[in-house]
Amino acid sequence: MRSTSHDKHDVSTAPWQGRVRIHLDDTVIADSERAVVLHETGLPDVYYLPREDVRTDLLEPTPRQTHCPYKGDAVYWTVRTPRRVAENAVWSYLEPLEKVSDIRGHMAFYADRVDRVEVRSGD
Repeated sequence: MRSTSHDKHDVSTAPWQGRVRIHLDDTVIADSERAVVLHETGLPDVYYLPREDVRTDLLEPTPRQTHCPYKGDAVYWTVRTPRRVAENAVWSYLEPLEKVSDIRGHMAFYADRVDRVEVRSGD
């Protein structure tokens, strides 16, 4: 079978020109104007926020780890607020592959495990 352009898997990153906020309950657990957006073939865009812009005091590391052949090895955290727990809702690639090295030191959130991912462009 011959490979065509739509069969090709690609991953790329770019600085996000705007603001990203992550909410769980009434708590803003992350808020950044320095996010990196990751585009990956067949998947929705994912916003990676610098660790310094995340309420890490609400995160608990979990034993979960995964491997992506395009990004590297990911580790996970659970978010805990006074009223809610979002298991394995946050992940990060501590040593991402070179093609996506922009996400080093950044964290991402599963949109279906938090209440709201608010993305605003800086236009």
